[in-house]
Amino acid sequence: MSIEKNVQIVKNFLAALVRRDKQGLLALSAEDIEWIVPGEDWPLAGTHRGHAGLEDLLQKANETVETSYPEPPEFIAQGDRVLVVGFATGRIKATNRKFEDHWVFAISVRNGKLTNIREYIDTQALARASEMA
Repeated sequence: MSIEKNVQIVKNFLAALVRRDKQGLLALSAEDIEWIVPGEDWPLAGTHRGHAGLEDLLQKANETVETSYPEPPEFIAQGDRVLVVGFATGRIKATNRKFEDHWVFAISVRNGKLTNIREYIDTQALARASEMA
Protein backbone atom coordinates (compact mmCIF):
# COMPACT_ATOMS: atom_id res chain seq x y z
CA MET A 1 0.00 0.00 0.00
CA SER A 2 1.06 3.57 -0.47
CA ILE A 3 2.27 5.71 2.39
CA GLU A 4 -0.80 7.93 1.98
CA LYS A 5 -3.14 4.93 2.30
CA ASN A 6 -1.29 3.72 5.39
CA VAL A 7 -1.66 7.15 7.00
CA GLN A 8 -5.38 7.19 6.17
CA ILE A 9 -5.85 3.72 7.70
CA VAL A 10 -4.15 4.94 10.90
CA LYS A 11 -6.31 8.09 10.90
CA ASN A 12 -9.41 5.91 10.54
CA PHE A 13 -8.21 3.73 13.43
CA LEU A 14 -7.63 6.73 15.70
CA ALA A 15 -11.04 8.17 14.79
CA ALA A 16 -12.65 4.83 15.71
CA LEU A 17 -10.68 4.86 18.98
CA VAL A 18 -12.00 8.32 19.88
CA ARG A 19 -15.56 7.18 19.03
CA ARG A 20 -15.03 4.01 21.08
CA ASP A 21 -16.09 2.03 18.00
CA LYS A 22 -14.92 -1.47 18.88
CA GLN A 23 -16.13 -3.04 15.63
CA GLY A 24 -14.41 -0.34 13.58
CA LEU A 25 -11.15 -0.89 15.47
CA LEU A 26 -11.30 -4.65 14.97
CA ALA A 27 -12.04 -4.20 11.26
CA LEU A 28 -8.89 -2.08 10.87
CA SER A 29 -6.69 -4.48 12.89
CA ALA A 30 -4.94 -7.63 11.73
CA GLU A 31 -5.99 -10.84 13.49
CA ASP A 32 -2.47 -11.00 14.98
CA ILE A 33 -2.23 -7.34 16.03
CA GLU A 34 0.18 -6.62 18.86
CA TRP A 35 -0.30 -3.48 20.99
CA ILE A 36 2.47 -2.72 23.47
CA VAL A 37 1.84 -0.33 26.36
CA PRO A 38 4.93 0.37 28.52
CA GLY A 39 4.93 0.39 32.28
CA GLU A 40 4.37 -1.76 35.33
CA ASP A 41 1.64 -1.79 37.97
CA TRP A 42 -0.73 -0.11 35.51
CA PRO A 43 -3.86 -1.89 34.27
CA LEU A 44 -3.18 -1.05 30.62
CA ALA A 45 0.53 -1.97 30.63
CA GLY A 46 1.72 -5.01 28.78
CA THR A 47 1.67 -6.64 25.39
CA HIS A 48 -1.85 -7.20 24.07
CA ARG A 49 -2.09 -9.72 21.22
CA GLY A 50 -4.80 -10.51 18.70
CA HIS A 51 -8.36 -9.29 18.56
CA ALA A 52 -9.05 -10.74 22.03
CA GLY A 53 -6.12 -8.79 23.46
CA LEU A 54 -7.29 -5.62 21.71
CA GLU A 55 -10.82 -6.05 23.07
CA ASP A 56 -9.43 -6.63 26.58
CA LEU A 57 -7.26 -3.51 26.33
CA LEU A 58 -10.20 -1.41 25.15
CA GLN A 59 -12.38 -2.70 28.01
CA LYS A 60 -9.68 -1.95 30.59
CA ALA A 61 -9.17 1.52 29.11
CA ASN A 62 -12.90 2.26 29.34
CA GLU A 63 -12.89 1.18 32.99
CA THR A 64 -9.68 2.98 33.93
CA VAL A 65 -9.36 6.30 32.14
CA GLU A 66 -11.22 9.13 30.43
CA THR A 67 -9.17 10.76 27.70
CA SER A 68 -9.63 13.62 25.26
CA TYR A 69 -7.40 14.80 22.46
CA PRO A 70 -7.51 18.62 22.36
CA GLU A 71 -5.35 18.99 19.25
CA PRO A 72 -5.01 16.93 16.09
CA PRO A 73 -2.05 14.59 16.01
CA GLU A 74 0.89 14.80 13.63
CA PHE A 75 1.57 11.92 11.23
CA ILE A 76 5.04 10.92 10.00
CA ALA A 77 5.21 7.98 7.63
CA GLN A 78 7.77 5.89 5.80
CA GLY A 79 7.02 2.59 4.14
CA ASP A 80 4.71 0.53 6.33
CA ARG A 81 5.41 2.61 9.46
CA VAL A 82 3.35 5.54 10.66
CA LEU A 83 4.37 7.57 13.69
CA VAL A 84 1.60 9.54 15.34
CA VAL A 85 2.62 12.38 17.66
CA GLY A 86 -0.09 13.71 19.92
CA PHE A 87 -1.21 15.23 23.16
CA ALA A 88 -4.00 14.07 25.45
CA THR A 89 -5.62 15.19 28.65
CA GLY A 90 -7.58 12.91 30.86
CA ARG A 91 -8.66 11.63 34.22
CA ILE A 92 -7.96 8.39 36.05
CA LYS A 93 -11.38 7.17 37.15
CA ALA A 94 -10.25 5.44 40.37
CA THR A 95 -8.55 8.56 41.78
CA ASN A 96 -10.41 11.32 39.90
CA ARG A 97 -6.97 12.85 39.21
CA LYS A 98 -6.24 14.60 35.93
CA PHE A 99 -3.20 14.13 33.72
CA GLU A 100 -1.57 15.53 30.59
CA ASP A 101 0.18 13.12 28.27
CA HIS A 102 2.46 13.86 25.31
CA TRP A 103 2.63 10.62 23.35
CA VAL A 104 3.90 8.89 20.23
CA PHE A 105 2.39 5.77 18.68
CA ALA A 106 4.65 3.80 16.34
CA ILE A 107 2.27 1.83 14.11
CA SER A 108 2.92 -0.80 11.45
CA VAL A 109 0.41 -1.38 8.66
CA ARG A 110 0.34 -4.49 6.46
CA ASN A 111 -2.22 -5.21 3.74
CA GLY A 112 -4.48 -2.39 4.95
CA LYS A 113 -4.55 -3.51 8.61
CA LEU A 114 -2.70 -2.39 11.73
CA THR A 115 -0.31 -5.13 12.82
CA ASN A 116 1.66 -3.46 15.61
CA ILE A 117 1.23 -0.46 17.90
CA ARG A 118 3.95 0.60 20.30
CA GLU A 119 3.02 3.45 22.64
CA TYR A 120 5.56 5.92 23.96
CA ILE A 121 3.63 7.73 26.67
CA ASP A 122 4.27 9.81 29.76
CA THR A 123 4.13 6.92 32.19
CA GLN A 124 5.15 9.18 35.08
CA ALA A 125 2.16 11.49 34.55
CA LEU A 126 -0.18 8.50 34.44
CA ALA A 127 1.44 6.90 37.51
CA ARG A 128 1.10 10.15 39.50
CA ALA A 129 -2.55 10.48 38.52
CA SER A 130 -3.13 6.83 39.49
CA GLU A 131 -1.66 7.13 43.01
CA MET A 132 -4.19 6.67 45.77
CA ALA A 133 -4.19 9.37 48.42
